[in-house]
Amino acid sequence: MNTRALVFGTIVVAGALSAAVGTAQQGRGGAPPQPSAGALQADKIRDNLYVLRGGGGNTAVFITASGVVLVDTKIAGWGQPIIERVKTLTDRPITTIINTHTHYDHVEGNVEFPPTVEVVAHENAAALMPEMRRVTGIETPERNVFADHGGRNLPTRTFTDRMTIGRGDDRVVLHYFGRAHTSGDAFIVFPVARALHTGDAFPNKGMPIMDANNGGSGVAYPDTIARAAKLPDIDTVITGHDPTTLTIADVQTYADFTRAFVDAVRAARKSGRTVDEVAKMWQVPERFLKDGYAQPAVDRVRSNAQVVWDELP
Repeated sequence: MNTRALVFGTIVVAGALSAAVGTAQQGRGGAPPQPSAGALQADKIRDNLYVLRGGGGNTAVFITASGVVLVDTKIAGWGQPIIERVKTLTDRPITTIINTHTHYDHVEGNVEFPPTVEVVAHENAAALMPEMRRVTGIETPERNVFADHGGRNLPTRTFTDRMTIGRGDDRVVLHYFGRAHTSGDAFIVFPVARALHTGDAFPNKGMPIMDANNGGSGVAYPDTIARAAKLPDIDTVITGHDPTTLTIADVQTYADFTRAFVDAVRAARKSGRTVDEVAKMWQVPERFLKDGYAQPAVDRVRSNAQVVWDELP
């Protein structure tokens, strides 16, 4: 394949992935923007903490005395724009990438960073990332940027339940509370900023993706989120895809929302209904609609209902 064809193919696939993720997680239409530093919106959380929005999952930029810690790197093609955008915020080098989970819209940009950058993830996410499996309930083009780049910037450091990176005001604390969106969802706390990054375990005020193909669990989902909601001293929550920051109270509400869905599926199965009936009939309870939640597409309800259904005894 010549160079022009290769570049064109990369743009097409990246665009398709970006559109799929935007539709799946945010429910938005329109063509995705082309990768560029200017297309990344930098929202300031604190003097040393920013969120880069656009190009995939929300990327946190935490500026420490020794360098920059990033949380998630978006879709292929957005790694270099992240590097360029960070340079407008600080002259310190990017030293660490933390991946919240294995999905392409949060990890593909890894391969565009220097190999000197340390990549950290939960051990389950690290085991899944080399495979880049299909995401349950979403049709996306086949793609594995890590295989295409010889495993460049796959995680080299992992944790099981909890890990602390850095010291003092530069600390970043990683937590694992169990299966939810995938089997390797990490919750990232920046203590000095009293901020939490939830990744796609809490993507926004809407139905999550329960990705059984990457170890996710519908039945365990509410309890996992409820554990995260108990984290102390959190004022600001960065979710996987929401265009604004939320609060720790919103995390608890999300636990309640996912529990309401799981309970409804459990009751439907017990009463002899089918997954298709659940997909057609289930409605977001009024109390969540009043809090800004949207009614999900039937296909999303069906996919998640099937995941829960298959886990029930």
